[in-house]
Amino acid sequence: MAKFLIHAKYTQAGFQGVVKEGFVAREAYIRSLVESIGGKVEAFYFAYGDDDVIVVIDADPSAAAAMSLVINQSGSVQIRTTPLLTAAEMDEARTRIPDYRVPGA
Repeated sequence: MAKFLIHAKYTQAGFQGVVKEGFVAREAYIRSLVESIGGKVEAFYFAYGDDDVIVVIDADPSAAAAMSLVINQSGSVQIRTTPLLTAAEMDEARTRIPDYRVPGA
């Protein structure tokens, strides 16, 4: 499994819905949604500013993509998903760096 940082921003209608439903209830729903795809929520925070919700999940990449698809198509929330990598994973990537030619060289 891999880790992903999810940034969520509610639309006006989405925010009205979560205020009506309750923040604890919404968090519980999102946790159950992630578990339903075989993932786990490691951290869940409401925020204000650029993001309304920040979530860290542990899930396989296709499950994270499925969550992005279903949530973004709802029209009530827009999410951005950022893959998170450990230092060891970055070192592994470093050993696989291919030769690269810059454009026009």
